[in-house]
Amino acid sequence: MVQREMAKRGKGKKYHSGVHAFSTKIKCGECGSWYGSKVWHSNSKYRKTIWQCNHKFDGDCRCQTPHLTDEEIQLHFLSAANKLLATKAAVIANGREMQALLFDTTELEAEQAQLLEETQVVSDMVQQAIQENARTALNQTEYQKRYDSLVQRFDRAKTRLEEVTAEIQEKQTASANMGTFLNAFEQMPDALAEFSLESWHSMVYFATVYSIDDIRFTFKNGQEIQA
Repeated sequence: MVQREMAKRGKGKKYHSGVHAFSTKIKCGECGSWYGSKVWHSNSKYRKTIWQCNHKFDGDCRCQTPHLTDEEIQLHFLSAANKLLATKAAVIANGREMQALLFDTTELEAEQAQLLEETQVVSDMVQQAIQENARTALNQTEYQKRYDSLVQRFDRAKTRLEEVTAEIQEKQTASANMGTFLNAFEQMPDALAEFSLESWHSMVYFATVYSIDDIRFTFKNGQEIQA
């Protein structure tokens, strides 16, 4: 996952604000907007990049959530990550169990197969009705009623089939993401001594800032931990 992320940004290149590791990863706990990077004192030796709510100064209601520097985000991440790593065995065991229970698609796949058969059968019935009407002088009122009923039946099955297929894909994606997280998490040390992009991308879904003393990280196993 991290290798794909790095490849998209270009080997050896530094992150810029548009694709920074923290972009769309820090959320304002007051309004729900993402934090964006801002440069202070851009033309002086005091130049500094900070992160703050993108809607902080929109309208009359201004968010009171604080701005953060890269270093502060990294330190808060390490604090939360190490709390999660302290329970590594339980996190992995619970994650595997949750992966098997929540993302099982057996019943959905059985329904999908039934719906595929249903749409094919009804489609054949529609074609047969059309061909019969072309060959034989049928009562057109009765024919249209039968035709409309078959089309409605097909549309209902097709709509449900699309819903089921989308749900299967969503669960399979979620299961794969959970598996990726658990595999990476299992290989990590019992504590992180310093920040790295690898650990950040492997672990963090997003962080929510409520105050400077209340920053909560939601990890990719769904668990939220206050830094």
